[in-house]
Amino acid sequence: MEIFIYVIAGFLGGGVLSYFMWDKALKSKKTKIVSEAESEGEVIKKDKMLQAKEKFLQLKSEHEEYINEKNSKINSFEAKIKQREASINQRRDELNREVRDFETSKHEVDVIRENLTNQLEILEKKETEVELLHRKHLEKLEVLSGLSADEAKAQLVESLKNEAKTEAMSYINEIMEEAKLSANKEAKKVVVKTIQRVATETAIENSVTIFHIESDEIKGRIIGREGRNIRALEAATGVEIIVDDTPEAIVLSGFDPVRREIARLALHQLVTDGRIHPARIEEVVEKVRKQVEEEIIETGKRTTIDLGVHGLHPELIRMIGKMKYRSSYGQNLLQHSREVANLCAIMATELGLNAKAAKRAGLLHDIGKVPDDEPELPHAVLGMKLAERFKEKPDICNAIGAHHDEVEMTTLLAPIVQVCDAISGARPGARREVVESYIKRLKTLEELALSYPGVLKTYAIQAGRELRVIVGSDKIGDKESEQLSFDIAKRIQDEMTYPGQIKITVIREMRAISYAK
Repeated sequence: MEIFIYVIAGFLGGGVLSYFMWDKALKSKKTKIVSEAESEGEVIKKDKMLQAKEKFLQLKSEHEEYINEKNSKINSFEAKIKQREASINQRRDELNREVRDFETSKHEVDVIRENLTNQLEILEKKETEVELLHRKHLEKLEVLSGLSADEAKAQLVESLKNEAKTEAMSYINEIMEEAKLSANKEAKKVVVKTIQRVATETAIENSVTIFHIESDEIKGRIIGREGRNIRALEAATGVEIIVDDTPEAIVLSGFDPVRREIARLALHQLVTDGRIHPARIEEVVEKVRKQVEEEIIETGKRTTIDLGVHGLHPELIRMIGKMKYRSSYGQNLLQHSREVANLCAIMATELGLNAKAAKRAGLLHDIGKVPDDEPELPHAVLGMKLAERFKEKPDICNAIGAHHDEVEMTTLLAPIVQVCDAISGARPGARREVVESYIKRLKTLEELALSYPGVLKTYAIQAGRELRVIVGSDKIGDKESEQLSFDIAKRIQDEMTYPGQIKITVIREMRAISYAK
């Protein structure tokens, strides 16, 4: 029983002790939490104070900026107002000055008006006195001469008329003599002014074209196996193709620039394409020939548009384009014709004539040098006939035909075209005449061989030292080819004059063509 009491007393004592211990621990923890809360409160309070202070400073700065901006605007507005006030004051002073000057000038004008009025009155009095004196003198003269005033006036007029006629005739004769003396001088001035306003260009006669290639390996492909490609090219174009040791270059030789251009363009397409063989060569050459023909027409159209010459027949436009590939005494024929057209227009303007008609005649004056067929007529007469055929006006046709005096000049355009042709061509004679006769000789050489039956094409190459004649294999045999070569050589010897010797090569080949379908 006692033990039980002791146990209960122990439990009670332990409970009281543990209560006091827990109470003490809770008080200690409460004190710590309160102190920490106070510390955090102080920190938060300080942060809020700092934020409020920063916000206040920011608002203060923005307010100051706003106030400064307003002040600057006010100052600027005040400056403008002061400036405007100053200008208004200045304008007011000027107006006051002008008013004072006007009042002063008005007073001066009144004084001048008064003086003029007085002078007019004095003048009227003097005029009256002079008229009275004049009448008295006339009366005295009538009494002395025995003639009235009207009769004396009539005699005076008649004598003055005769004297004026004599002086006028003398003056007219002087003017005529002076005009005769100065006519030649004035004509030279017109020509010199015309020459000064057109800068002429001289194109040197050229019979070769250089075709540039990327590497010398292409030369072998152009020549082909046993030379078949180069022979096909020469046969198709009529141009001699020289492949020598010149690095990265092939020479195209021929007197006809159209053929050289066709050969150059065809070679360019073949080399670019890479397929070089006889059939392909013929196809490309034919295609290029059509392209060159289209370019000729386009060149003619562009030339007429540039010069402002309109309403030409399409065939005349084509002939103008062909001039690009022809030469006239050392000049490119198209360039020469353009220069003559411009010279004619300027000279016609100087002389007061129709500039458009003169330009048209100047452009067409050499079309007789580029017809498709070449009859035995001077180029001026042939050009006149072509112009008549294509409905050009008579004055244009006469100017074309008379510019080398083959036809009588009937219009003022004719001498203008003749003079301008001489100005642009500047023909000294010897050197350029050699070039012209050389081209004529080569064309005669080709036409001579082409006149034989069975001949398809003829090409004069190597500056006329070789004539290549292509014949049809179905029309001429091998023996006939030898005889044809001999006959052509004999005829050339008998009918033509030429330096050195001419080699006649007759080419006869058989072609078999079929298509895989």
